Amino acid sequence: MRVKVRDGTVNHGDTSLCSSCRHAIVTKGSRLGEEFVRCGVRWQLVAISFRVTSCSEYLDRALPALEDMEEIAWSLRSTPSGKRVGFVEARRLAEGEPEVSE
Repeated sequence: MRVKVRDGTVNHGDTSLCSSCRHAIVTKGSRLGEEFVRCGVRWQLVAISFRVTSCSEYLDRALPALEDMEEIAWSLRSTPSGKRVGFVEARRLAEGEPEVSE
């Protein structure tokens, strides 16, 4: 039987969360230990001098940001009479036009 313990002893061989965080600026040198990490989560850069294993403000940079998803989103549109319904690209909506008309 396998048991998984959450928040147990940290594996020191794991990479830091900062290496994949959207808020982090990671500068690496040519040697193994040359790495400088700055965190910009609160719009001011703070130097991090240790390997981060848990962070309440972590955002995976591999996942799309909300703004990116809104850019490619389609909006539902219907005619004023409510008979025709369909999807329209967000960029084709006029500025200030409601996304769903009734």
